[in-house]
Amino acid sequence: MEATLFRSSSPLFLSNTNERISRKNLSFTSKYISVRASANAGNNSAVTLLDYGAGNVRSVRNAIRFLGFDIKDVQTPADILNADRLIFPGVGAFAAAMDVLNQKGMAEALCSYIKDDRPFLGICLGLQLLFESSEENGPVRGLGLIPGVVGRFDSSSGIRVPHIGWNALQVKKGSGILDDVAGQHVYFVHSYRAMPSDGNEDWISATCNYGENFIASIRKGNIHAVQFHPEKSGDVGLAILDRFLHSSSSFVKTKRETEEKASKLAKRVIACLDVRTNDNGDLVVTKGDQYNVREHTKENEVRNLGKPVELAGQYYKDGADEISFLNITGFRDFPLGDLPMLQVLRFTSENVFVPLTVGGGIRDFTDGKGRHYTSLEVASEYFRSGADKISIGSDAVYAAEAYLRTGVKTGKSSLEQISRVYGNQAVVVSIDPRRVYLNNPEDVEFKVIQVTNRGPNGEKYAWYQCTINGGREGRPIGAYELAKAVEELGAGEILLNCIDCDGQGNGFDIDLIKLVSDAVTIPVIASSGAGAVEHFSEVFAKTNASAALAAGIFHRKEVPIQSVKEHLLKEGIEART
Repeated sequence: MEATLFRSSSPLFLSNTNERISRKNLSFTSKYISVRASANAGNNSAVTLLDYGAGNVRSVRNAIRFLGFDIKDVQTPADILNADRLIFPGVGAFAAAMDVLNQKGMAEALCSYIKDDRPFLGICLGLQLLFESSEENGPVRGLGLIPGVVGRFDSSSGIRVPHIGWNALQVKKGSGILDDVAGQHVYFVHSYRAMPSDGNEDWISATCNYGENFIASIRKGNIHAVQFHPEKSGDVGLAILDRFLHSSSSFVKTKRETEEKASKLAKRVIACLDVRTNDNGDLVVTKGDQYNVREHTKENEVRNLGKPVELAGQYYKDGADEISFLNITGFRDFPLGDLPMLQVLRFTSENVFVPLTVGGGIRDFTDGKGRHYTSLEVASEYFRSGADKISIGSDAVYAAEAYLRTGVKTGKSSLEQISRVYGNQAVVVSIDPRRVYLNNPEDVEFKVIQVTNRGPNGEKYAWYQCTINGGREGRPIGAYELAKAVEELGAGEILLNCIDCDGQGNGFDIDLIKLVSDAVTIPVIASSGAGAVEHFSEVFAKTNASAALAAGIFHRKEVPIQSVKEHLLKEGIEART
């Protein structure tokens, strides 16, 4: 079945007629599990989903459908009480979720359902809400089914908060849906956690270590809940969901090509896809050379490295820990619901079960019909279409400049608004700096470092000037100052690019990445410059980067993702295989 994204009168298409995004081209063979969708046909194939409208639950829906089950949405408390199997994929803030449950009369029904020991799976916030209370914007009372208080990770111990990435589980015997998962990585993204205690010990089926041992999953009878995201944990996560849906731990056996021995938080390897229209109006993946995406030919055409949905699917198969889309074309004439990147996300998320980030165009805009959209509305549509995180660039620079100038958090910037509604773990700030060499470190008011490699005229020092509009405009703020400011304003992660290194293949800018990753307590993604597997181990060994991102070397098949993972493991660096 082909999907045409726009009306025939639209000037832009994702690609030519025979290259349009098509679901039929997205059938990927799972490395770990054998999906038996046909076995689920029948009267018992519906799963009840409690979606209260916050964040990305499309991925959970897609995973359930991928496994061959239909979905029935909860509309009333009675739908909860009548469910055969109930999944609660909690997303967002604890207090907001409890408010919705209480206002709609669903909290009492949910407690009754769980107390009757009926098949239940809570995900992320869906686990936390089972406890007595949370300190998030609180204290806030929870459902009170499990003893304990949900508290924030303590970053003073040296860990980065939010806890983002693939970590290992310590699984107890009789964990049910977690059978065969010990020794493998699953995906976490959260700032708050519940801690083990004598009062909840009999509920705990697995713990995870991140500075301290916290509760990663609970199980009592038919009641299951996990802090991690199975719908974003690749084939391992799909197997966990499948065991719950079949009420059996024997339906699917994980089949690992290599025995994984996960022990701690892995360093992430992220595949990035820069997406824009070419001169024919086709949506393609491209790659810049110091941000120039055009070929050095007479035609000067946009560099075309493939189709976004197909490439994302391939990188998922190849073992990418995350997929990042960067929309470098402005689609301001389209109504929000018709933006091309929304369709890319919708189709990608149907078959790609690792985190998806999208950046570019997350700001207020008015479409061709005069309809105004806020940045929060834009972000919300991206989340509903399958994004797990959104990346903000230029708007974050403006917000940081204003904050540093006034010392006031207005709460009105796109960064602050989106972080407040969806949590800081859902907001990435993309920084695009260029190196400015100096002879005298006192020449500027910004953070200056002594560089490892001297400048073209022998300069010993440099500062990193932030840019906006794709690197075309420099701003009076340094990368160091920007990073610290956006952390204060609510960013949960930093994507740190470098214009000087972009497309050069000579390695990441270690000086820059060390400067920024040492300055903040949120995770930092190293970007720009990767050309060999050794560049990944170097950036992880010499800086506090939590992840490393690459584009061109993956698109051109110069360095396979699995080669990067194998090299990291050989160098003693934790990686998900």
